[in-house]
Amino acid sequence: MIPTAFTAPGRFWRGNLHTHSALSDGCLEPAEVCRRYKAEGYDFIALTDHFIGMYGYPLADTLPFREEGFTTLLGAELHSGAMENGELWHILAVGLPADFAPSNSPGFLPVEDQESGPEIARRAREAGAFVAVAHPQWSGMSLADARSLDAAHAVEIYNHGCAMGCDRADGAFYADLLLSEGRDLTLIATDDAHFTEPDHFGGWVMVKSKELTPDALLDALKRGDFYSSQGPELRHVEATAGRVVVDCSAVSSVIVQGHGTAATAIHGQSLTRTEVPLPRLYNSPWLRVTVIDRSGKRAWSNPIPNPGFVG
Repeated sequence: MIPTAFTAPGRFWRGNLHTHSALSDGCLEPAEVCRRYKAEGYDFIALTDHFIGMYGYPLADTLPFREEGFTTLLGAELHSGAMENGELWHILAVGLPADFAPSNSPGFLPVEDQESGPEIARRAREAGAFVAVAHPQWSGMSLADARSLDAAHAVEIYNHGCAMGCDRADGAFYADLLLSEGRDLTLIATDDAHFTEPDHFGGWVMVKSKELTPDALLDALKRGDFYSSQGPELRHVEATAGRVVVDCSAVSSVIVQGHGTAATAIHGQSLTRTEVPLPRLYNSPWLRVTVIDRSGKRAWSNPIPNPGFVG
């Protein structure tokens, strides 16, 4: 079993899926946000400003910033309804049509007669967007909330802005429990950049596609043809009934995770090809790979079915 990121045709393109500008609560104009990401070696970004009334429900027109070697996906961070903790939903939607209809969301507080979070997420997915659970740890999301978001393609496993701003960057808890309940989900790392603190260029996706075009990238995201990273490169991952083989840039730890307590780690120096035995993962229907380099930077594969699962 090989994740589709390593079997799909094409090459990897680096992109950030969660970014803000001065159209909402970021401090840079959209043109400057795009310029900085291109200058830092990114191939694409999605500008995802807060889609609420106090900002005029912005869906940033980034078409003028597309050029040879750099493109953009239209998107927004959607808000509507209250989670169990009483706070507003935050839902990432990348690939929205420019005429996506606003919800009744005047500000960052829930109001009566709003769509629920799951309802606006479904509407975004039906409109063609790639939908992700944004920063669930930062949001204080309950597991019941996470379960209810049935339109999500992905969970943010890492949010750099939340790491730098409040040390609540992680989405693995939610992703792993949903995977163990049978949900088909992928994992994304993002910046959630506002450029008001060091919240940028810290987490990204590497999307496999034959073309650097918005449609091709969006289709690849929906298929799961990508991995996520803070720095390390994943070059190949392959699982058999007894082991996982990982080819990557030099790292110091290679970890395979699965259901419950199932996990096996290999540690060393300058690991570039690692075979991880799977005796502890026989009871997990899914598995995923994390690699960690000597500076603590991570990369994550998307989950795949476990060929060795015995049921």
